[in-house]
Amino acid sequence: MTDFVHPLSSLAATDAESVGPKAANLAALGRAGLPTPGGFCLTAEAYRAQCSAIGLDEVMQAYNDAELQTQRRMSVQIRLGLYQQPITAPVLEPLLEAWRAQRQTGALGAVRSSALIEDRKGANFAGQFESFLGVTDEDALLTTVRACWAALWTTNARRYMGNHGLSPADTAMAVLIQPVVSARASGGGLSETAEGQMLISATWGLGSAIAQGQIVPDRIVLNRQGFVRKIEAGRKNHRETCGHGGESAPQKVEAELVRAPCLDAGQATQLGRMMLKAEKIFGGPVEIEWAMDDAGFKMLQARALHVEQPVVPDQIWLQHPGLNGHPAGIGWGSGRAVVINCECELERVVPGDVLVTKVAGPALSQVLPRVAGVVAELGGSTSHLASLARERGIPMVLGVLDATQRIPDGSQVAVDGVAGIVRWFR
Repeated sequence: MTDFVHPLSSLAATDAESVGPKAANLAALGRAGLPTPGGFCLTAEAYRAQCSAIGLDEVMQAYNDAELQTQRRMSVQIRLGLYQQPITAPVLEPLLEAWRAQRQTGALGAVRSSALIEDRKGANFAGQFESFLGVTDEDALLTTVRACWAALWTTNARRYMGNHGLSPADTAMAVLIQPVVSARASGGGLSETAEGQMLISATWGLGSAIAQGQIVPDRIVLNRQGFVRKIEAGRKNHRETCGHGGESAPQKVEAELVRAPCLDAGQATQLGRMMLKAEKIFGGPVEIEWAMDDAGFKMLQARALHVEQPVVPDQIWLQHPGLNGHPAGIGWGSGRAVVINCECELERVVPGDVLVTKVAGPALSQVLPRVAGVVAELGGSTSHLASLARERGIPMVLGVLDATQRIPDGSQVAVDGVAGIVRWFR
């Protein structure tokens, strides 16, 4: 262990101010006996050392006081510096030493951003930074590490920070480096919902298909003791697998598995009990990401979860047609339906509208501040966009079959983000 590299098994890796809450939470889970992939973290101090070594300190210090247009130029300058300049030797040497030791297992690498400001109450930054899978060689490792550092200064990340009164100049980026889990199934989980239950989302292969809102995952509801109440099979027509070169690769799912549950009741109960143990570690409800390989479950991430109380809708809405889907878990709202089939149409969405779309990916996060609700044909309760909606208190229902065809553009829509119901009238 050095100032720049902490094994996740070490006590130092539980310090969120050194490795970021994402890595620190994962280290805490591992030290409490929950299974994780292991790995190590390149600390925030390594990021600061690199910035100093390549001469970025002065521009970072001037960033907060600069005009908006100047800040844009400065952020580009900083990103290019982090991308293009060689990593300073005091950081590079322990990084490569830890990487070579990890690669002796033969597993491909996962390189993930772990910013000091993410996974905190009110600002979880879900989907705003970078993750790379299938990293095999040292050149690819160094490229992905640089990309994680630079992700702190992207336009989307800076916009998100600005909405929360934060600045990239006032924080730092750690990087989490782990073996890739050869996942048969993956997903997310909420240890407590507004209805007093537990929820698991699951899909075949890697969980990125859920995180990006690309499929409708299985939805498994458990009681608060961790026992299964119902398993609703999703529509999982493709799986993400780990390809070489830092990218996941989609594969078509066999027809008989598209609507087949990924987990049986016993496996779901086991995962539910792991979530309850995570609750005890963090002192309250948690949102998790998990994967299951041939050896069993691995916890990939955990963050604190805010649980909203259900809202009783006006009786008038109950008289109108409705569609069911996966609730994001928070809020009730109504407004004009704006049916969007392409991101280029997002300019049609004005404050107070309800966005109705097909894919609920993180790219839609830019419109969340101005919508009264979101309805999507794909996605599930533990996607990145659902997490951002919970953070902002925006009602959202995902996995609503044929929503863009059945909900008329311009109609009045009510979105129940707790019950998972969408209703409308003209």
